[in-house]
Amino acid sequence: MPASKAKTSTKAGDKDTLEPTLSFEQAFAELEGIVAQMESGQMQLEASLKAYKRGNLLLALCQQSLADVEQQVKVLNERQQLTSFNTND
Repeated sequence: MPASKAKTSTKAGDKDTLEPTLSFEQAFAELEGIVAQMESGQMQLEASLKAYKRGNLLLALCQQSLADVEQQVKVLNERQQLTSFNTND
């Protein structure tokens, strides 16, 4: 499954999109919380579906962040110096 760019939020508290300023660490921590809640088996069906959708968005953001960092490391290894990596290239 390819990682996709995260959508930006248009209204505060909208859990179907991701905030553009959400860091990898914040996304990963929220994802861990969602997984723990779902594994508890105490969520209602609708809440589970909503959490699953949010988790997928967070996972995509984390995967993209890791891919970007991996690309930066490749550039560093090839040139022996770290250069800025533009995700639009």
